[in-house]
Amino acid sequence: MELQQQNNEGGSNLLRSVDWVTIILYLLLIVAGAVSIYAATYNFDKSSMFDFSGFSGKQFLWAGLSFFIGLSLLLIDRRIYEAYAYPIYAVMILLLIATIFLAPDIKGSRSWLVFGPVSLQPAEFAKCATALALAKLFGTYGFALNNWKNYAIAVGIIVLPILCIILEKETGSALVYTSLIFVLYREGMSGFVLFAALCAITYFVIVLKFASVMIMGIPLGIFIVFIIIMVLTVAMLAFYCRSFELTRNVLVGYLGAGIVAGVLAYFGIVINGYAFFFTVIGVSMLYLLYGMLHDDMRKVLLTIVFAVASIIFMFTVNIAFNNVLQPHQKTRILVTLGIEDDPRGVGYNVNQSKIAIGSGGFWGKGFLNGTQTKLKYVPEQHTDFIFCTIGEEQGFVGSTIVILAFLALILRIIRIAERQHTTFARVYAYCVASYLIFHLSINIGMVLGLCPVIGIPLPFFSYGGSSLWGFTFLLFILLRIDADRKSYGSW
Repeated sequence: MELQQQNNEGGSNLLRSVDWVTIILYLLLIVAGAVSIYAATYNFDKSSMFDFSGFSGKQFLWAGLSFFIGLSLLLIDRRIYEAYAYPIYAVMILLLIATIFLAPDIKGSRSWLVFGPVSLQPAEFAKCATALALAKLFGTYGFALNNWKNYAIAVGIIVLPILCIILEKETGSALVYTSLIFVLYREGMSGFVLFAALCAITYFVIVLKFASVMIMGIPLGIFIVFIIIMVLTVAMLAFYCRSFELTRNVLVGYLGAGIVAGVLAYFGIVINGYAFFFTVIGVSMLYLLYGMLHDDMRKVLLTIVFAVASIIFMFTVNIAFNNVLQPHQKTRILVTLGIEDDPRGVGYNVNQSKIAIGSGGFWGKGFLNGTQTKLKYVPEQHTDFIFCTIGEEQGFVGSTIVILAFLALILRIIRIAERQHTTFARVYAYCVASYLIFHLSINIGMVLGLCPVIGIPLPFFSYGGSSLWGFTFLLFILLRIDADRKSYGSW
């Protein structure tokens, strides 16, 4: 009787402690997702939303099973997730490796394991395993991102599943794991790493976007990036090194060189761009080496390394683009950047998606009244391009409501993360938030033509059990950990 009373008290405590706001948001999103799938795949001879032979009926089935899985995860002792984080991660890595060899080739990808009528994508479940392993690592006593060894271990946990998934030829799913860099930043990684990553993306886009126009004998993209590197060098000297003398002298040198180049160009004297920039930047770097003797050596050296690394990266963009990326990946990037126009090929999906969303206007055409989606102009409109159905039928208002619902869920998860009493719980929560932010931004970005099409599903909306189950695992494990946060101090 006493044991039964304790179990009843434990169950009632769990019901009181679990974050019901998150569960309600989760249920609203999966129901809205299944209804959107019904709208995207609706045809006039099948009117039942719950017909299991249709996509919406199957999605409702996946949703029901997902909620049952979520409730089951809430019943597991929260200490199990931390204790078995590494074994779970190891099993998922082995499963990813096995997928490379056992999965059939589906549209050029070997990422789906087929079990009769059911297909599962291990990469979706590996997200949860990677989040648990990373949280376990940071929860280890004395662990901190204060040396290269710890950095290497943390990055290794993230990179290992990325490599496995790339070998499955599923680049889009692999890129999701890069969102965990925000978790590293939250746990002490220097913001300079994020700054460098942003610069690298900017250089990549500019070099490709303006490669066809020449100025001073070099591509305009290279010219612009050289200017950006010079501006950032001065900015780092001013705000990072905080050296007035170095900032003043380098800035005066750059401005003087620019004035001389302008005067020579005015009189028709041709200057080779490469020779000009290498000379100007090279002299400034030599001056900074001298400046290291009088200022903060570490900060000035980092500024020099950043400038040199930026130049090296700039010249590797075209090499990597032409020799590393697959032809279809290159075409998608070129179409997204507006360098190529392929309305009947790679750009077809995005063009039709933008037409559908634009035709929805402010209020939308109404449920089941979307012409673009009903006439099947948008391929994959029930999976990766499900957002265009929302945009066409529910318009700007409906699209905004969906985005706000996702933002509410993400902000709720961040709030959960910040109220945790252990590093393990906090890091895991931020992993979940990072995954959601990446999926939401990239999926909507590619539907609107702002990002290359890389096959990123919209959580809870895109058709498929693997994605839905994967996010259910992530979310309900977090809810179980959070439900016992008040007792963490008693471990």
